[in-house]
Amino acid sequence: MSSKRLVLTTLSASTLLGLATLSPNAIAQSVQSQPGNAMSGTMQRSDKEDMRVVLQKLQELGAKPLGTQSVEETRKGSTPADAVKAVLKDQGKDPAALMAQMGVKKKDVTYPTGGGAQPIRIYTPEGQAPQGGWPVIVYYHGGGWVIADIDTYEASAMALADKTQAIVASVEYRHAPENKFPAAHDDAFNAYKWVLDNAGQFDGNPERIAVAGESAGGNLAINTAIEARDQNVRKPAHMLLVYPVAGVDMTTPSYQKNANAMPLSKQAMEWFVKNTIKSEQDLQSPKLDLVGKANLKDLPSATVITAEIDPLMSEGKQLADKLKAAGSDVTYQNNEGVTHEFFGMAAVLDDAKRAQQLAADNLKKALDVQATGSTGAAPRKQ
Repeated sequence: MSSKRLVLTTLSASTLLGLATLSPNAIAQSVQSQPGNAMSGTMQRSDKEDMRVVLQKLQELGAKPLGTQSVEETRKGSTPADAVKAVLKDQGKDPAALMAQMGVKKKDVTYPTGGGAQPIRIYTPEGQAPQGGWPVIVYYHGGGWVIADIDTYEASAMALADKTQAIVASVEYRHAPENKFPAAHDDAFNAYKWVLDNAGQFDGNPERIAVAGESAGGNLAINTAIEARDQNVRKPAHMLLVYPVAGVDMTTPSYQKNANAMPLSKQAMEWFVKNTIKSEQDLQSPKLDLVGKANLKDLPSATVITAEIDPLMSEGKQLADKLKAAGSDVTYQNNEGVTHEFFGMAAVLDDAKRAQQLAADNLKKALDVQATGSTGAAPRKQ
């Protein structure tokens, strides 16, 4: 890493940690006073036929900019998933009925981790399990390690189960600020090991396994693959990384262009990081600075999906490039005219449908290869 980038990163970290001294009202006033903050052109740049409709509905639901309220207030606020459901209702459609049409069954269980058990939801596709059991995708939701849960991201998990014809194990993990970094990362790997050990109990095949995640969950997914490599645990066959948090530099081109974007802004990312880390020293961890410090060699194939109107777009592209340079087979897709959180919006967004299909196709291909060949270490003993 260059000395210039170190300086920029330190400045960004100092700024975000300084936010802890501001009240939510002061932060909100600061955001509202920023020039051109009328979504920094998000509405104008987003696809008017569908993406813009969801963003307008999110505003109608009263969603406040992320980073302008307390953690408790933010967790109670409306989400992009809520906006999608409201748009569907405006179109005369029943969101629950549409989900039910997939025929995906779900069952809530728990896995052991630090501080006790955490929920994990098992989504199983319709039909009879193939010989040896369904392939399994361990999925990690987004929310900056602070907000959201497996319910918030259910549309993504169910779509992957349906389109990939695989079990999706959607993982809940400890959130900050109650549990600071690296609690979520520890839980993510513990959940992965639990799935390897227990997949047979829900008709899953632990020898055909992949990881997937969105945003902060994308970061957890690739860190899980890295941990599996380092601990000689069976590696996943593939990594689906959707607009992953991959670095600590908040001065990248996409951060500058999308500083005030919605639903994710630079302000929001500063707030998430401030609530997640214990000190600036945590920003030196390769778990957070994947593109700057992580060893990306000997990792599985990957599909990296980013959104044009998203501060995280640049680091997502950089991660894809670095994974490819390190030897992984990488598919990268950037989606124009859409924002962070678009992936789970296939019920109303054409770009989400295409992105989900790409993800499913690559996951199926990798899981089929793993079934006939083998990647990584031997399966864990039960």
